[in-house]
Order: sequence, then structure tokens, then C-alpha cells
Amino acid sequence: MKSFLTALQFLTRIHLTEQRVWTDEDFGRAVVYFPLVGLLIGVILACINGAFGLFFSPLFTAVLTVAVWFFITGGLHADGYMDTADGLFSGRGRERMLEIMKDSRVGANGVIAFFFLAALKIVSLAELLQPWPLLIAVPAAARFAALVSIFKFPYARSEGLGRAYAAHGPSRVLMKGCVAALVPSVLVGILYVPVLVGAVVITVLADSYITARLGGVTGDTYGAVIEFTEMLLLVGAVFAVKLMTVYINGG
Repeated sequence: MKSFLTALQFLTRIHLTEQRVWTDEDFGRAVVYFPLVGLLIGVILACINGAFGLFFSPLFTAVLTVAVWFFITGGLHADGYMDTADGLFSGRGRERMLEIMKDSRVGANGVIAFFFLAALKIVSLAELLQPWPLLIAVPAAARFAALVSIFKFPYARSEGLGRAYAAHGPSRVLMKGCVAALVPSVLVGILYVPVLVGAVVITVLADSYITARLGGVTGDTYGAVIEFTEMLLLVGAVFAVKLMTVYINGG
């Protein structure tokens, strides 16, 4: 339970314990619960989206849902997304890119990247007639895929959270994380399988690109890839629905 609460408190604003300082061992043991934290985020978002949808238009409901989404996570992943965009698209060398990513100030690339991230999430949710299954599935799948980022790609810095995760993670962490990641299928059914597979594929491709540029991944890129994966999964879902509609109407 302590490890789950550590993961919950680190990844969200939901604090069910007074603990504010964690050891590297705490972080390492907590990673296996990332998919369950994602599931909790998703259930909250699905409930809020359904409640808002009773009173507001699909677009306004989508805006409010995404706003709550960023609020629940405390902007943790979004901050990493902006920092990563500032670094990767700076046109500088590896060391300078890493320095830019550590800078607390946000540059033009980060602002532009965040604008399109939020816009695409909002528009995608507004396009879906019943977004609740994806709202449950996507956060959980993206946070399982984050385990792939942590344990299958080299860390670009000499120290940081990534090294703590890798050094102190439980044995067979991906297998255990996969078991946790399959729990959402109880709520959303077979739909969850392509979402989970898609999350892993997107994450591997994104991390491969990042590793080629930076020589590895960082704490910022973990958050960036989570946000990027969530956004692409929603966009992909809209695309899949449109294709099915065209196929059915054409048939």
C-alpha cells in the first residue's frame, strides 16, 4: 500500500499520506503501480466528463475535462513536455539541449508544443460521442508504457529519478506492471488491448527518437512521452472512428 500511495502522491495532486520526502528505494518500488494510478486518473476523468456532459456542449465539456486532467497531475508531465520541446527543437548540441531542459524558464517551442497538445486533446474528446472508455484506458496505458521508457532506455544524465527507478525497481517490473496495466480491461473490455499496444508502440518510437538526439531519456522526457502518448492515442481513436464510419456508410 505504501508503494501505491507513493506513486499516487508523486504522479498526482491526490495526497492520502503526510509523507513528503521519499528515498530512491521508495521511488523504485512505486513504479509498478504507475498503471493503477493512471486507472484512477482515468476513472475520475470519465466521471467528471459524464457529469459535465449533462449540462454543457461536447466542446465545453472537453475543455473542462482536459483542464481537470492537467490539474489532477499537477502539470508534472506537461512541464516535462514543454522542457523537452524546448531542448529537442532548440537546434543545439546534446549537452546544450540537456542544459535547456533543466532551465525552469519556458521557451517558444515549449509554449507552442503545449498549445497543440492541449488543443488536440480537447478536439479529440469533443469529436468522440462516448469518450469515457478512452478516458479510462488512455492514462493507464500511457503510464504502463512509461515503465518501458524507464527500464528499456538508457538514462541521459549521470543522476536523477530515472537512475533511482532503474536501480531500485522490483524484479520483473515490466511483467508485474503489465498485470496492473490489464486491470482497466475489466471496465472497458477488448477496446483496451489496442490502446495498450498503441501506447507501447508510440512510447518506443518516441523514446528511440529522443535517445538518438540526447543519448538517452530523462525525467522530463518521461513526462513528455506520457503526454505525447495520451494525445496520439486520442487522435488515433478519432481517426479510427472516422474510418469505421466511412466504411459502414460506404458499405
